[in-house]
Amino acid sequence: MPRSLSPMLATLSKRAPTAPDGPATGEWVYERKLDGQRILAYCEGADVRLRSRTDKSADGAYPEIVDALHDQVASDCLLDGEVVAFDGPTTSFSRLQGRMGQHDPVLSRRSGIPVFFYVFDIVHLDGIDLTGLPLRRRKSLIRAAVRAGGPIRLSPHRRDGVALFEEACAKGWEGVIAKRIDSTYQPRRSTAWLKHKCEAGQELVIGGWTEPRGSRSELGAILVGHFEGDELVYAGKVGTGFDERTLRALGRQLRARARADAPFRPHPLLPRRDVHWVEPDLVCQVGFAEWTGDGLLRHPRYQGLRDDKPAREVVRER
Repeated sequence: MPRSLSPMLATLSKRAPTAPDGPATGEWVYERKLDGQRILAYCEGADVRLRSRTDKSADGAYPEIVDALHDQVASDCLLDGEVVAFDGPTTSFSRLQGRMGQHDPVLSRRSGIPVFFYVFDIVHLDGIDLTGLPLRRRKSLIRAAVRAGGPIRLSPHRRDGVALFEEACAKGWEGVIAKRIDSTYQPRRSTAWLKHKCEAGQELVIGGWTEPRGSRSELGAILVGHFEGDELVYAGKVGTGFDERTLRALGRQLRARARADAPFRPHPLLPRRDVHWVEPDLVCQVGFAEWTGDGLLRHPRYQGLRDDKPAREVVRER
């Protein structure tokens, strides 16, 4: 079994599964797009390790998942999936913030935030590399290796992408993932997996913040952007989606990263008054309505920090 692995990533599709150039029903399977943290689970005998996309340990954040995998995995295997927290029937990245990045398993268990690991792929089993097998075969091997129950769940898939996408958007889910049924596992972003989102949203890099006004504490809005080559391109201000706890925690992290000059490429709409600049290494998740013609976010809202993606890999999804 490898000591580390880059997970296979989906490519954003701006069309719904009904689009003429979209996946054909029968050649693809569709899964609910979960709004959580991508996790690779390395299960070798009594040793279970959870690793993020950036190969950071998540054992302390999700100790109950480590325990469950120890008891519910029959063979040595490497599983790919998503850890989520729920707000009612919907997965909530904002709620998962109370667990992500936590290193103390005792505090994680006391958080009052239940988490679940949805397994959707298996890439290694009993010393055999499965990445060259088609997805349909890997799906069948998951059920042979993993017993679902408790915080461990197997991600269901369906053939009818149109119906699942309509259900996803009606229920307020993030969207669906389309996967070519004969695709091999590729440790990179691939068009064999496609993301169909019900609403816009992506990771962005924080490059500064504005002074708070009125009764607001810590900050007014964060200034975010994405990379084009070595340049950070300004994408707008995000001033909603914060509670007091988030403002305090984010304010501390931003002040620790303060710098004198703007990290952004020059932009005519980049604020200059009452602004503080920071080193562009913090990545956050932002939901928004759409991109404007001048490359800014319309109606953005903050959803939380991400520690599972390097800032330099954050580009505008097209």
